[in-house]
Order: sequence, then structure tokens, then C-alpha cells
Amino acid sequence: MANLIDYEKVRKVYNSGHDEVVALEEVSFAVRDGEFVTVVGRSGCGKTTLLKLTAGLLGPTAGEILMGGEPVRGPLTNIGIVFQSPVLLAWRKTLDNVLLQIEARNLDVAAYRTRAKELLALTGLKGFENKYPGELSGGMQQRVSISRALIHDPPLLLMDEPFGALDAITRDEMNLELLRIWREAKKTVIFITHSITEAVFLGDRVIVMTPRPGRISEIVKLDLPRPRTTALRDDPKFISYVKHIREGLGVR
Repeated sequence: MANLIDYEKVRKVYNSGHDEVVALEEVSFAVRDGEFVTVVGRSGCGKTTLLKLTAGLLGPTAGEILMGGEPVRGPLTNIGIVFQSPVLLAWRKTLDNVLLQIEARNLDVAAYRTRAKELLALTGLKGFENKYPGELSGGMQQRVSISRALIHDPPLLLMDEPFGALDAITRDEMNLELLRIWREAKKTVIFITHSITEAVFLGDRVIVMTPRPGRISEIVKLDLPRPRTTALRDDPKFISYVKHIREGLGVR
């Protein structure tokens, strides 16, 4: 597989008055087309900063990020982003929340209506097109957010702790749902998480970050079968990966 994204010695420094905070330092790795990459590390290690740099919402202080071989110089329009919160408009129905991105891009809403319904069916929300966010569970709201991120058929999906606020059972369900969507939609995913178990369960590789300034301490390639089920978490190899990453992060 060819590389979709290349990070080349990326450094990011935030300046606040006389203070300088180094968020990322010498980050270099690549993400292949169609790969599911998870990024794990302690709070403040620069995971979200890395995602914002990938999306072009921030510029690196040094180094470069390439998307399809071209330098990222500003906000990218051919990506999908899913945030920690679903960020749905309470007064818009499910289908209209999905189509919001199409409106923002000044595209023909009518032309995307069928695709929006297909995505809602893909994410298990067929029959909920006319429900308001307040009538949906937290997991269902995040499925709407994922559908909205996929509506314009981007090659890359960036996800920033999207399931962190969900209860454990719903989070497990959403992990399985996301893997199914990824497999069927054939996208590249970069997934930020604080959960080592989640990182191992979802990923092809795990990028392990050091505390600030964020550096890559290790890239763990996961030799685990797909499609995955929750039974995988009892597999000795899975447990070994989790233990290895936990020890690398200094978690006892």
C-alpha cells in the first residue's frame, strides 16, 4: 500500500506571551492508504495537536506533513473529522445534521440526500432520520457525527477520542461498529485515544507518544486477526500487546 500521509520531523511550539510550550518534537512516521492507525499517550502529550496539524487547522513550527505527496499548507477539505463530542445542532433532525456539512460546502443538498440515508443505514440508524439529537442516545449521536464526516466521501477519517464520554458497554458497541464501517467504507483512519485496550483492539498499528513534548516512543505493529470481536481481548497475544504498551507508558 502507498503512503497516504507522511510526517517528517514535525515540531509544534505554542507561544503564549513570554511562555513557550513544545507540544510535539521530531515526530516522523507514515500512514498507509486504508490503514487504521491508533495514537495513544498521556493527557497533554500532543495527540490532539497532531490531529489538528494533519487536518491543516494548525501549521507545524518545523518539519512537514504530506497528504498524498503534497505538503499540507492549510485546512484540508477532503477529510472527515469526528470530535470528542458529536457537535449536533439540537434543532435539526438526524438527516439534516448529516447534510449540514454539504450545506457548509455549498454543494447540492438534494444530490447528497440519498447518500446521507445510505450512511445512516450503514451506521445502524435507518428509521431515525427524522429524530432530533435529544431523542438519540450518546452512541447514536456519535453515529450521526460519523455519518456527517463521511458524507463527502473523504479518503481520511480523523477521530479525536470520539467514544471517551460513552459508558463501557456502548463504547464496546461503537468500537465494533466503527471497525465495520471502516471495513465497508474502505477509509484510512487515525484514531486518538487514552485507552490502551481500545488502541490495540482497533488498530493495525499503535503510535505510542511520550509525555510532553510529544515524541514517538514506539510504533507497535499488531499481528491480530480481522474482523475483530470482543473475544479477542481474552487472547494472550492481545493481552501481551496491552501489557507491553502499558509498561512503555509507565503505567503500573
